[in-house]
Amino acid sequence: MSQKFDYFVIFAAMRTGSNLLEANLNALDGVTSHGEAFNPHFIGRLKTEELLGISIEQRDQNPTNLLDAIRNAPGGLNGFRFFDGHDPRVLEPVLSDPRCAKIILTRNPLDSFVSLQIARETKQWQLKNVKRRREARIEFDVVEFQKYLDQQQNFQLLLLHHLHGTGQTPFYIAYDDLNRLESLNGLAAWLGIAERLTELDDTLKPQNPEATLSKVTNPDQLEHDLPQVDRFNLHRTPNFEPRRGPTVANYVAAPTTPLMYLPVRGGLEAQVSQWLADLDGVKTDALITNQNRKQARTWMVSHPGHRKFTVLRHPLARAHSVFCSKILNTGPGSFLKIRNMLRNRFKIPIPGQLRKDNYPVDQHFEAFSAFLRFLRQNLAGQTPVRVDGMWCSQAQVLEGMASFAVPDMILREEELASTLPDLARSLGHKTPPVAAITDPDGPYTLGDIYNETLETLAADAYQRDYMQFGFGAWEPVKGAE
Repeated sequence: MSQKFDYFVIFAAMRTGSNLLEANLNALDGVTSHGEAFNPHFIGRLKTEELLGISIEQRDQNPTNLLDAIRNAPGGLNGFRFFDGHDPRVLEPVLSDPRCAKIILTRNPLDSFVSLQIARETKQWQLKNVKRRREARIEFDVVEFQKYLDQQQNFQLLLLHHLHGTGQTPFYIAYDDLNRLESLNGLAAWLGIAERLTELDDTLKPQNPEATLSKVTNPDQLEHDLPQVDRFNLHRTPNFEPRRGPTVANYVAAPTTPLMYLPVRGGLEAQVSQWLADLDGVKTDALITNQNRKQARTWMVSHPGHRKFTVLRHPLARAHSVFCSKILNTGPGSFLKIRNMLRNRFKIPIPGQLRKDNYPVDQHFEAFSAFLRFLRQNLAGQTPVRVDGMWCSQAQVLEGMASFAVPDMILREEELASTLPDLARSLGHKTPPVAAITDPDGPYTLGDIYNETLETLAADAYQRDYMQFGFGAWEPVKGAE
């Protein structure tokens, strides 16, 4: 009968009990864990020069060599421990390999944090003889603890998302389970090992068995600060939007000036593109666009010193512009199918055919208010209508951009009159043009209907944008209303 797995990895963090787990696994016949094989400072264990015939230098040149050596090592099932901070080149091949058993070891983060601080203070990382135990108390720092929490959470999410994406199931085991013979034998069964432990390894002793409050010099401060730590992410802004890739074909580069515009749809594409054309004294059809990724990379490589920028717009102004141009309008470029669904199913009060005499300003306020309520539901994944790039959150657009090219500058609509000429001057233009003022929306401008109710509805729909970019209450851009 073939082995269930070819090799294994223990994903853990410092002071989570990984040495104890490894000792118990190594007590099983046919199981060998080779320590921190990919620790950048040593190989396997402290003061060890090589592992399975591979030196540190050879491992660092090509970690795959050591990974293959562990996988193919004689004696049964071999593995190693991996912490956040070990060679990241190993993560992808290990996580993507279903023949590698993933063991994920966790511990109460406050306990592991305090234990880590004490170990750093005493320089004692393992204890085999209790008579040699070094004692110390540390001062609890809530800021450092929050950083530690964030780092651990990010690593755990990386593991979780990759394993979910590849359809793999890890074996989760907690620090407290390391004293349960049943848990360790359950792990052996999951690994496909026939042998079972009859007793726990008692070589390693707990270094700090006391209660957490007795290990710190400021227990009152710890009790005061700990409730301030949002361990459960209660203040996270939920994000149910589909991920968006970079829309490279929409990127616009000037034909002469080494400048590329990364548009946010539903924003100011026409005005900024016209400014780029004016900057180089050409028509807009001479701008470089509709490129694929390879062509865009070639442009960036062939234009050293280039600058890339994008432009944000206030969420309320952007939503109003999209509503007027794509939903209210029935001409070319409008979203007629979505328009009909919004009228018939979501009861947004817009007429079948828009005329000057059948759509007063009060109705426009009601219709746009209803559209903002729809956007809140749509962005939360609660409607059958697609989350279109014209009204998706701008934070989501920038995340998609960053997967291909990070903009050097993130500009705001109200700043364009000064920032675009300044950007052009930095690239050698002495008298650059000024960007045109955004054309007012029709049949009514946002200023015609604006009040606090609309602002609240927009903030509810676009919580991420308001939080990420610090948008305040909308104010008309000078000259645009």
